[in-house]
Amino acid sequence: MSVHTEDTRRVTTHRLLEMKQRGEKISMLTAYDYTMGRIVDEAGVDVILVGDSASNVMCGNLTTLPVTLDQMIFMAKSVVRGVQRALVVVDMPFGSYQTGDIEAVQNAIKMMKITHADALKLEGGVEVIDAVRRILAAGIPIMGHLGLMPQSINKYGSYTVRAKEEAEAEKLISDARLLEEAGCFALVLEKIPATLAARVASELTIPVIGIGAGGGTDGQVLVLHDMVGLTHGFSPRFLRRYADLQAVMHDAIGRYVDDVKSGDFPNEQEQY
Repeated sequence: MSVHTEDTRRVTTHRLLEMKQRGEKISMLTAYDYTMGRIVDEAGVDVILVGDSASNVMCGNLTTLPVTLDQMIFMAKSVVRGVQRALVVVDMPFGSYQTGDIEAVQNAIKMMKITHADALKLEGGVEVIDAVRRILAAGIPIMGHLGLMPQSINKYGSYTVRAKEEAEAEKLISDARLLEEAGCFALVLEKIPATLAARVASELTIPVIGIGAGGGTDGQVLVLHDMVGLTHGFSPRFLRRYADLQAVMHDAIGRYVDDVKSGDFPNEQEQY
């Protein structure tokens, strides 16, 4: 267990609320498979998001839209097997909750029953509030997501900062309050002005997690592959790279290829 995680109790939605109340920042990262889930959990991260960003970093798609419900379930089930402490949240993918409340609840129940995850995340405010309420009524915890919503990228037309204008900012505040009142246990704010994010975090009683939303939120989330340098083509202002694993892997694989070609691998100690 990481030295950064002295409290080894399982993280729950209630514990996240306690963290906000005492001013302790919440750490959140993505993971998409058993091995990465185990590593991230052991390093002391509070919340692991099995994000639909897997569509980009795992499947090579340009947007999050193509990833399917079954793909998300497969990845989430794998991650959960590797996690002992962190709260595991899974993104409901595009099309799994926008087409009707009944289908949204059925898909949410399917995800929870098969994956054994702790909670689900949905994008949107008033537009999806009926689905949010129905899923919550089924006993499934929901994390909201406002600001830049990647599942709506075709509507936006770009990944620029959202809610810079007063009308959109006011709608975001209204949606945030609506999600809290409905019973969401937390909220992600993506790529919005820092002052707006800080205001939302201060006005809501539930934890607010930011990505590209400044330091005034109750916690931060990044995509693991970006943060550890497995990807290089994506470099927004809010991303801090803590390692360059792509370079490390290139070097290791290159040396392996050289050793195989030269006959150095395997040597006498590496065979039966």
